[in-house]
Amino acid sequence: MTSPIDISELEPAELEVAIEQLGVQQFHARQIYQWIYRRGVSDFGRMTDLSLGLRQQLEQSFIVRTPTIEKRQRSADDTEKLLLRLNDGHLVESVFIPDTPRQAFCVSTQVGCAMRCGFCLTGKMSLARNLTAGEIVGQVRQFAHTLELAETSFNVVLMGMGEPLHNYDATMKALRILTAESGFAMPSRRITLSTVGVPAGLTRLAHEAVMPNIAVSLHAATEDLREQLVPVNRAYSLADIIAACREFPVARRRRITFEYVILDRVNDSVSDAHRLATLLRGIRSKINLIPLNEAPGIPFRRPSDARVDQFARTLVNQGATVSVRKSRGRDIRAACGQLIVEGSAASPAQALATRMNR
Repeated sequence: MTSPIDISELEPAELEVAIEQLGVQQFHARQIYQWIYRRGVSDFGRMTDLSLGLRQQLEQSFIVRTPTIEKRQRSADDTEKLLLRLNDGHLVESVFIPDTPRQAFCVSTQVGCAMRCGFCLTGKMSLARNLTAGEIVGQVRQFAHTLELAETSFNVVLMGMGEPLHNYDATMKALRILTAESGFAMPSRRITLSTVGVPAGLTRLAHEAVMPNIAVSLHAATEDLREQLVPVNRAYSLADIIAACREFPVARRRRITFEYVILDRVNDSVSDAHRLATLLRGIRSKINLIPLNEAPGIPFRRPSDARVDQFARTLVNQGATVSVRKSRGRDIRAACGQLIVEGSAASPAQALATRMNR
């Protein structure tokens, strides 16, 4: 017997082909997609606008896998974090951020992360494996229907665990599924991909039909400092990343966001701000300043509000567009850089992360 096909891994055209091979007309693929994404129904028996015979065929040939909720936490500021178990037992964390211009789901693209940024807990996990497209989108489906938000407008930010451009094919397939008309039908402008900066990935991304907003994590304006904070800079230099960003096609009314985690007495001086403004001059961009979210095991401190304000004002005086990110969910460790899987981990990498965080 052949294994059932997981519909969560299929784009609409792929589902059309799969059901046509069963002798089923292709238009039913749209109905099935709507049940799964818009109504949150993965039980074929409940898809009542399909004939009983078709529902029985689907039950025999297909499944719909969805990450299951292992733990759910709610912050004092109403941010929510889900610990999700994947089909093979691995665990990932995802975050819901309310009260933004459009509420946002922050989802993961990998189990762990290989980037090892010095101020990020996820990097302490190392990398266990990439997520599939279905697992990436499955986090959105789980949030949308658990929180009853599937019929509202929401944003998706690929800023959870992992580096999206190191899982390029699955990430892009997930974006195509999210934007599919018969699914959530998300406009690409409501999706943001955050990357530490992978020049080859940025070059590929520039030619994609689905173009998300881009957020590039810099955290330093010199090669030496960035290598200390982001070790992968030895492979992907700051100069190469900035060159790729200068070539990136930025649509009208959009900008490349450059994320900059501010660390006390490390990268937060007036001179650092001047260097950053000079580095980005000529790029249609916005600088998103992120005061460090402190956590056990992170050897840096959060700067004072006065130093953050001074840094931001220096950038503005140099002509930069600047925002300062408000930390959300710090009390449940759901803020930027704080995602890490603990407890009865499903992999050696997760077990190591738990020991290192103690």
